Amino acid sequence: MFSKELELSISQAYQEAREKRHEYLTVEHMLLALLDNASALSILSACGADVAGLEKDLRKVLDDTVPLLPEEDNRDTQPTIGFQRVLQRALYHVQSAGKEEVLGANVLVAIFSEKDSYANYLLNRYDVTRLDVVNYISHGISKLEGEGGAESDASVLESDEEGGERKSSALEQFTTNLNQRARDGQIDPLIGREKEIQRTVQVLCRRRKN
Repeated sequence: MFSKELELSISQAYQEAREKRHEYLTVEHMLLALLDNASALSILSACGADVAGLEKDLRKVLDDTVPLLPEEDNRDTQPTIGFQRVLQRALYHVQSAGKEEVLGANVLVAIFSEKDSYANYLLNRYDVTRLDVVNYISHGISKLEGEGGAESDASVLESDEEGGERKSSALEQFTTNLNQRARDGQIDPLIGREKEIQRTVQVLCRRRKN
């Protein structure tokens, strides 16, 4: 389901939240952890992101907005619905592409769909858009002059091209007509699998905790 590197990033996000006694594990924790994920970091760098500045602002947002658990409170840090939704969305896209492994790049793209999150706001504030990310993944188009060369990867992209005869935009490549693929029986539905994702997150977090 998740690549080993992404499992480590999820565990790292949880550990960060737990050490700070944050009540919730958020999308911002996930983005912060992705700054150490090679798959996601290479994309952010190619998009011209000030990674150090992004990390600083993410930490400030987390310190300012996430409630803290009192010292005497033994409850564990809990993932928010948005956090779980990001992972579910990334998994859905990977499944629709006929692949099995979710990478940090998939999660990075999924974060942009959390429109009201600080993570999405900060990415755009640092001039990193979803189109930038998908352009780099699909075509190797870097915002940094003279750089590029990333090759399309079906595990990150979803393309409707038939035999290479029909070209589509980067967004079209990433956003396959999921409804049509579902009608054609090409997608393993995720309906009812929210609990499976929750269990996966809990297992990964528990590994780090122990």
